[in-house]
Amino acid sequence: MQAIDHNNQTFQLALALVTESRRNIFLTGKAGTGKTTFLKYVRENCQKQIAVVAPTGVAAINAGGATIHSFFQLPLSPFIPEAKGFTENKVMNKHSLLGRMRINKDKRKIFQQLELLIIDEISMVRSDTMDAIDTILKYFRNRNHEPFGGVQVLLIGDMFQLPPIISDDEWNLLSQFYKSQYFFESRVMQQFPPAHIQFEKIYRQSDEAFIQLLNQVRNNEMDEAAGGKEQIYSDR
Repeated sequence: MQAIDHNNQTFQLALALVTESRRNIFLTGKAGTGKTTFLKYVRENCQKQIAVVAPTGVAAINAGGATIHSFFQLPLSPFIPEAKGFTENKVMNKHSLLGRMRINKDKRKIFQQLELLIIDEISMVRSDTMDAIDTILKYFRNRNHEPFGGVQVLLIGDMFQLPPIISDDEWNLLSQFYKSQYFFESRVMQQFPPAHIQFEKIYRQSDEAFIQLLNQVRNNEMDEAAGGKEQIYSDR
């Protein structure tokens, strides 16, 4: 893990919001700006009861947590806030989602004591998944009038990276309820927008030309000159 830059004011602001408030936060930034370092620092130093989840197994391993679907027992079926006109084998609503869950005493206790939920690689998390998480936490914490049942949520990721995976059939269902498949279009995020913090200083690379190349790839701004640089770095 790279060293913590305690002089970085944005890092300190993000840390203060996580540790000293209950505000939900969307932490973003380009590759190499310290998002993963921040996640690991919070996990190791924050005194709150924390769970770390991610949308895929690889991302979950990298973040030191579990997959979203395994932690929350989410089905593969799309989740919608209403289910009129749909059958359960195509889609899940609040009642069918909660009705199929088999939560033991230990998992129920984890949900009830949870204070901070960290979701890594948030760019890959679908809007319906966020609303399913919100539904589950509200129910098992018996706090139906608070987003995520009163659990603080830290969302970490770069929206220029991998998007959510969704089939055409799934989107045909979900598009009746959501403007897009991205997490910020979920009903819970629309009703309770998170604080937005962006890390900007790049720590991972000191080569300015390489940093510029990474950003061009990220922004889909590759030109002939950048292509030549890419070949140079691939030959190293």
